[in-house]
Amino acid sequence: MPDRPRSDELPEPRYEGVLRLKRGRDLGYAEYGLANGRPLLWFHGTPGARRQIAPTMRRAASERGVRLIAVERPGIGDSTPYLYRGLAEWAADVSTLCDALEIGRFAVAGLSGGGPYALACAHELPERVVAVAVLGGVAPAAGREAAAGGTSALTRLLSPVFRRRYARSGVRLRRLVRLVRPYADQATDLFASFMPPGDQRIFEDPAIRAMFLDDLINGSQRFMHAVVLDVVHFGRPWGFSLGDIRVPVHLWYGDADNIVPVAHGEHLAKRIPNAVLRIRPGEGHLGGLGATDEVLDVLLEPERWKEQEE
Repeated sequence: MPDRPRSDELPEPRYEGVLRLKRGRDLGYAEYGLANGRPLLWFHGTPGARRQIAPTMRRAASERGVRLIAVERPGIGDSTPYLYRGLAEWAADVSTLCDALEIGRFAVAGLSGGGPYALACAHELPERVVAVAVLGGVAPAAGREAAAGGTSALTRLLSPVFRRRYARSGVRLRRLVRLVRPYADQATDLFASFMPPGDQRIFEDPAIRAMFLDDLINGSQRFMHAVVLDVVHFGRPWGFSLGDIRVPVHLWYGDADNIVPVAHGEHLAKRIPNAVLRIRPGEGHLGGLGATDEVLDVLLEPERWKEQEE
């Protein structure tokens, strides 16, 4: 459950911007918290975009001196659709963004579908990433490190299909969101009804509901390809080995998660050296949204940042 008092208030992003990458691609992002705070990059879930930041995290970013940057993956919000050859390529875009924002070292958090992208940065940018938090993140669905259960089998099945049709599928999803937009509240209720009790409690918070609806409507204005592209990327080898990650990784999973089972967290914890797994009793897929202070305690641990300060 949320670790702070509930409120209808949904703090706005401090800044929203677009970075032009090589070959004309754009990368959308939003900033919360303090401009001079400790940099924490947030990778949204699937579906999701730059406003998928829980109210508790938005407030905590200001209260605890964090420069929270939510980065949109290709094909959502203001980020141009683009198919990576492997998940590891995402780290190059993140590095370019951090260079442009004059950020040296930073922490990373990935929610659900953002988890694999967070781990990609841990593997590819060990000199810059101080620590990683994965909140209900999916494990590999293909290759030698594949995990069973959850949506792994379906992801493997759909990955090659969506790879050929992601452009058309993204357009159709965007049209679908437009059609159901007038019924957004009812759609949210329907979605929540299929979630475990822990997640249903989260959706009872008006601010959480407002956050998800605002993010989906805003993020789908231009593109909706990221949902399909995530399936493509997750359903094939990620392009790096979990066993080669040396950055501290901390994992949060709800034991009642019916989307990404806790077995995926256990799978990752066994294969990532020195990874720490925290299981949240009775929580579902979104339980990590209630772990704001716990996540920040880990990522902001002073010892992690000493090298940067020296």
